[in-house]
Amino acid sequence: MVCGRPVRTHRPWRPVTPGTEDSRLVVDDTVEAVVPFSVVDLDGGALVGAATLWGIDTHHRSAHLGLGLLPSCRGRGYGTDVVAVLCHYGFVLRGLQRLQIETLADNVAMSRAAERNGFVREGVLRSSAWVMGEFLDQVLLGLLVQEWKPASRSWAGPLMPPPTRPAAPVAARAWPPSRPGPQVTASAGSQSR
Repeated sequence: MVCGRPVRTHRPWRPVTPGTEDSRLVVDDTVEAVVPFSVVDLDGGALVGAATLWGIDTHHRSAHLGLGLLPSCRGRGYGTDVVAVLCHYGFVLRGLQRLQIETLADNVAMSRAAERNGFVREGVLRSSAWVMGEFLDQVLLGLLVQEWKPASRSWAGPLMPPPTRPAAPVAARAWPPSRPGPQVTASAGSQSR
């Protein structure tokens, strides 16, 4: 521990197939403050990005969310859909009261994905991110459970409950397998935020 906080080990991120038996890839459910996900296109099974619910505070029932998509997969609606899945996971399965997103002020795609899911712009964190040699502003977006409107589209099914085996990864499906779109799956060895 450093300054009262646990020191994180940084391991390379790897996608995890639901039901994997490889102990190196099993989700560590003892760390309750971070839940990493893989974003996988259901059509071809291709990995298109990663998402994380992090900073989960069980006392205040709040968390942050973030996602990253491969450049070739941006602009296809994955961001909006992944934010919807993470909201469902946070509010329904984790019983959270508040979710928030911090993103660079010029990240229009993330701001739009958040706003399409009901997030409200709450403020600007001036010069709060050191990026490529300069300080940049971040936008703070928040969503409360009572403001959240679950996705009403037919593809937005519920997240799959955790498997009965404690060592198996948690899977979260945004679409039935017969429909195109991404699948969001918890993964072990995910990069730290």
